[in-house]
Amino acid sequence: MPKIISIGTSIPKYEIDQVTAAKFAEELFEESFKDISRLLTVFQNGLIEKRHFVRDIEWFKQRHSIKEKNDIYIHEAVAYGTEAINSCLLKESVPFEDIEAIFFISTTGFSTPSIEARIMNILPFSPFTKRIPIWGLGCAGGAAGLSRAYEYCLAFPKAKVLILCVELCSLTFQKNDRSKSNLIGTSLFADGIACVLMVGDEVKTNSEATYPKLLGSQSTLMKESEDVMGWEIRDGGLYVVFSRDIPNIITDWLGPNVERFLARYHRKKNDLSQFVLHPGGLKILDAYQKSLGIDAQKLSASQKVLKEYGNMSSATVIYVLKEIMESNPSKGDLGLAAAMGPGFSSEMLLMEWE
Repeated sequence: MPKIISIGTSIPKYEIDQVTAAKFAEELFEESFKDISRLLTVFQNGLIEKRHFVRDIEWFKQRHSIKEKNDIYIHEAVAYGTEAINSCLLKESVPFEDIEAIFFISTTGFSTPSIEARIMNILPFSPFTKRIPIWGLGCAGGAAGLSRAYEYCLAFPKAKVLILCVELCSLTFQKNDRSKSNLIGTSLFADGIACVLMVGDEVKTNSEATYPKLLGSQSTLMKESEDVMGWEIRDGGLYVVFSRDIPNIITDWLGPNVERFLARYHRKKNDLSQFVLHPGGLKILDAYQKSLGIDAQKLSASQKVLKEYGNMSSATVIYVLKEIMESNPSKGDLGLAAAMGPGFSSEMLLMEWE
């Protein structure tokens, strides 16, 4: 079965702590909400301590055109994406020319040619490398990228492929949007870049290492749920759609969805020992606990990533997987990777360490 053998990340250079972010939000939103002090508790009570951005906080105090923001997206996505790929391949000493396909995942900017094509003009990939850019899956994109790469490696067991997630959420910030959705988004979202190396079953790997082997995947779409999460595209750019009902939806919907998925592979929730779950926010983590019937300790990796990096959309679940892989799970450990995104939708993978 396909397996994940390396993960590389790239951390944007501007670190902003949550206290500073809350003060910025207070200055921006205080005229729009009479109860601003109460609303700002989302910054203190959301577990996040700091986040990373491609621009400093002064930049966000000014208005910027969609062209300016998207030009920055292209430039920074190429720079940080290149860095993440180098980090990923260097760990396993895999030559660029050995990579058969690149799955590029993003929902926070636009580029044609797509970002992986621009990166191929910098790094010495083969000109025959297949490119599969995927846009619009939001927070579910990282798990979806792993799923599509898994299916590719099933079809081509000698393949080595990359999944590159680049999310520069901060560049979608709308200074003139005084909605509660934007306030919540300002408390949660951050920039993050991650790259995964996945290989087919016939690729030789380090026999001393323990890797997550992928056993299966499942994509699920909730009908008539377009207003739960996503973008509203206006003349000024991308405006966040973020329903307050998301935690309740996850609580009611995720558990049965997971049980159905596991049943296909004759497994149950009690068989799981590793949880690679996208930490969309503290309320989302609480919803995972209720829906799956697990204690907080099972979500320690997700909690740590949320605390140190915030919600980086599609890249976040990859950071969680990296955290778990570096903890050296035991051979035979069974894991569930999952993330929710626009649609409303979920992407899941079943993995076993070997």
